[in-house]
Amino acid sequence: MSELPPLTSFSEEQRQKAMDKYWLIAPYLNQEKPLKAIAEETGITKRTLHNWINKYNHFGLRGLIRKGRTDSGDFKVENNVLEEIKNLIFNHRRNSVSSIHRKICEVCKKKNWKQPSYYQVYSISKSLSPSLKKLAYEGNKEYKNKYDLIYRREANYPNEIWQADHTLLDIIVLNEKGKPERPWLTIILDDYSRAIAGYYLSFESPTAINTSLVLHQAIWKKGNRDWPICGIPEKFYTDHGSDFTSKHLEQVAIDLKINLVFSTVGVPRGRGKIERFFLTVNQLFLQDLPGYLGNQTTQSLLTIKELDEKFSTFLIYKYHHRIHGTTKKEPIHSWNSSGFLPNMPESLETLDLLLLNVAKPRKVHSDGIHFQGMRYIDTNLAAYVGETVIIRYNPRDIAEIRVFYQDKYICTAISPEISDYTVDLKEIVSARNKVRKTLKKQLEPRKSVIEEVRDSKQEEYTIRPDRPDKKKSKLKRYLNE
Repeated sequence: MSELPPLTSFSEEQRQKAMDKYWLIAPYLNQEKPLKAIAEETGITKRTLHNWINKYNHFGLRGLIRKGRTDSGDFKVENNVLEEIKNLIFNHRRNSVSSIHRKICEVCKKKNWKQPSYYQVYSISKSLSPSLKKLAYEGNKEYKNKYDLIYRREANYPNEIWQADHTLLDIIVLNEKGKPERPWLTIILDDYSRAIAGYYLSFESPTAINTSLVLHQAIWKKGNRDWPICGIPEKFYTDHGSDFTSKHLEQVAIDLKINLVFSTVGVPRGRGKIERFFLTVNQLFLQDLPGYLGNQTTQSLLTIKELDEKFSTFLIYKYHHRIHGTTKKEPIHSWNSSGFLPNMPESLETLDLLLLNVAKPRKVHSDGIHFQGMRYIDTNLAAYVGETVIIRYNPRDIAEIRVFYQDKYICTAISPEISDYTVDLKEIVSARNKVRKTLKKQLEPRKSVIEEVRDSKQEEYTIRPDRPDKKKSKLKRYLNE
């Protein structure tokens, strides 16, 4: 007898059926019963039982596995008829087998081919794999989405791989003009720990500037000690959005020695970890807030700043300390547990030059630098009065600006009027518009732009009872850098 393939090459069902045969002949093999008694009890002929015993003695359990028919898969039709049947099936997705059979019979009559039976057409149709039909019916993209293997990148330690993406949040909040609008969330996630290194909430569609600001926040040390994630990642994994593939980001990556990795165009499935985080944000954070899409609520909508504060609290004190479903660890502990030292830039100023690409030329006056209706001062500016410098700033907080002269960092200049607060550029624009409306009603405005911003900030800090009543420092404080 010819050698049989190993037992593991057969299916579980085939092996189980072989076991059933063995238990029938086992009493004879163990000399417990004669073959005649087994045949009478089971109704199986002695000839069949003898055949099973011989095969078991020669091949073991493999010998009891029933062989498939040698003509299995052979539909006994000519090759040209077989190919024509397949073409008809692929080109007539909604047609029944009966319809395909009629069509192939018509073709065979015209070409003098032997006509197949209905059963043969039916068997051929059933033999075609679902993946092949998917490719023929719905095209290459849908086929890849369902049947292609996904290469899932897995990091082995913190900061080896960072992922970045944007999503339009399922919540309505008030914009700077007090009108309801859906905000965008940009996230940078550490692949190993699933901790969040940086984020940005904005009403603007994703841009290269926003991505740069988030990367700036992600890399540098945060003002909040409870959010320690920082450092330069080895790989930065993103999609092919224009904000991620910009020349500026490419230059930043080269300078910081970050390896940019892009997902396959049109195939975002390799970035499922960050998609899962967005789902977590929806389920554990947004659904309990007023303005969540689908919720019927009579509560007043949040402002973008209120949403930012709530999201920061959720991220740092809830998400980072919640056991992740895949890693089975808390993200903050996964990031800290290895005890590694993150690779940091030479200085914050170096990082500013690379990522704070919101740059404006300004002249240094005797009383400081004028920008957006505010005055910025620093003792180091005294040596540069009359010179044109470059200022770089974060649009999310323009209470301070960083000043460069001939690409060299000079100082961080602060606006004395708002140095105790974090002021968004859009708040300045909103205050300016409010003053302009007042000016139209009266000959002179009651308040200046700076007074309007300062007063609104004072009201905000007064209303919130959770802030301790203590003397405010003139040093700049970061809420979320």
